[in-house]
Amino acid sequence: MADFRQQQQQLRPGGLTLLPVGDTLLFLAGLILVGTLIGLAVATPLFVIFSPVLVPAALVIGLGVLAFLTSGAFRVTAFSSLSWMASYIRSLIRGQVGQKARETGQIVQSKAREVTRGGQEGGKT
Repeated sequence: MADFRQQQQQLRPGGLTLLPVGDTLLFLAGLILVGTLIGLAVATPLFVIFSPVLVPAALVIGLGVLAFLTSGAFRVTAFSSLSWMASYIRSLIRGQVGQKARETGQIVQSKAREVTRGGQEGGKT
């Protein structure tokens, strides 16, 4: 036990002498950190404006978004055009089919009248 206490007493003075050195180094590290943050805050707008990497990347991203929106607009335009064409063609077909159905119905009625007249005339003679 006595040896352990002597070792602790011998270490304490060394620890106390290193305390101001550690504080000084910690203070200098804090100053360097604050200086770095201030420099970064001042230089960031310059990096953003004059950066050879960020400006082209921003242009590429902007053009990509613009292309995506343009393709969406073209898609909507094409869909509405095809929808209009389909409804127009359907209306034409309905008109023609309706007309053809009426004509066919009239032809069938006329043939039925002819058959019934022929049958009536054949039965009378």
